[in-house]
Amino acid sequence: MSDGTDAATPRRPRVAVWKFASCDGCQLTLLDCEDELLAVADRVELAYFLEAGAVGDGGTGTYDLSLVEGSITTPHDAERIRDVRARSKVLVTIGACATAGGIQALRNFADVEEFVGIVYAQPQFISTLGTSTAIADHVAVDLELRGCPIDRRQLLAVVAAAAAGRPPAVRGHSVCLECKAAGNVCVTVAHGTPCLGPMTHAGCGALCPSYARGCYGCFGPSEAPNVTATAVELGRRGMDPHEVDLALHTFNAWSPHLREVWHQPPPTPPEATS
Repeated sequence: MSDGTDAATPRRPRVAVWKFASCDGCQLTLLDCEDELLAVADRVELAYFLEAGAVGDGGTGTYDLSLVEGSITTPHDAERIRDVRARSKVLVTIGACATAGGIQALRNFADVEEFVGIVYAQPQFISTLGTSTAIADHVAVDLELRGCPIDRRQLLAVVAAAAAGRPPAVRGHSVCLECKAAGNVCVTVAHGTPCLGPMTHAGCGALCPSYARGCYGCFGPSEAPNVTATAVELGRRGMDPHEVDLALHTFNAWSPHLREVWHQPPPTPPEATS
């Protein structure tokens, strides 16, 4: 039985987009690529993308490329990501939630049962894991795209590479190199502004420093970050240890380089509890 495809026409790579615990911002980045996606629309088959509507096979097929957004926070999602991995030739995680557990991974440093009891009127009906973790903590990942949200240029490079049947090229240098390429004056050297650029993964195009603001690390640690030196420099620029902790532990708090330097918050002053 023929599927209507000309035998002489190469099969288009099948692409699926998956959501786990996240805000959907990285999926929206893909949807916002409207015009650029038209250039590769006839080169790939969008086989499953729930955010875009009832597209494709309902997530029941096999895929050449799976783009995965979100962290693993429930037992059900831990099972589901293993199924996605088994049916995906290449699996790429997109965004801070998928690559480092996201903002929700701040729960990993506290008692999640206490949070559940405070937030929900009937916590006995909530099924959740004690941690929010990256996709790579559960299955093998072929490539990580950092950011909160991801950069559309990197995402398009991955989709275009799948269409061309070649590996994507995503470099792992720091934001400082992007600043130099953009001709930016260093905000720390010139103005004393605290900046996480030296230890942060490139990909945003040095967006914040280009507007004279310090990088706040939404793309997570670079491949070889010197977190200790960055923390010392932030202290030299006027931050106390607690403020340094807060600066380092935001979107990517559970990434290996950052979780190791987490300190407990300072005790609450007595007058604040009286």
